[in-house]
Amino acid sequence: MRIETISFLKQNAANLDLEEPMVITQSGKPVYRIETEHQAQRKDEAIALLRLMNLAERDIRSGNTMTPEEAKDALKKRRLRGITNLGKS
Repeated sequence: MRIETISFLKQNAANLDLEEPMVITQSGKPVYRIETEHQAQRKDEAIALLRLMNLAERDIRSGNTMTPEEAKDALKKRRLRGITNLGKS
C-alpha cells in the first residue's frame, strides 16, 4: 500500500495511478484511504460474501437446513405462488 501526503494528493489528484489503495497522511498520521471504484466494489462484494457465509454457518449450527429435495420443493412452491399472485396488488 502506497503512503503519500496531502500535499502530494493536491498536486497529483488529476493523474493518480491507483493500482493499489493509497493512504494519505497529514502531519505523519493516516487520515484518508483512496481506492478505485472497482477496488471498493470488490471489497464490498467480499464483505457481503463473508456475511452470507456467516449466516449459512449459523443456520447449519442451529439445524436450520434442508435436503436438496426439500429446497427444490420450496422453490417450486414459491414460484407457483408468484405465478398465481400475478396481477394482484
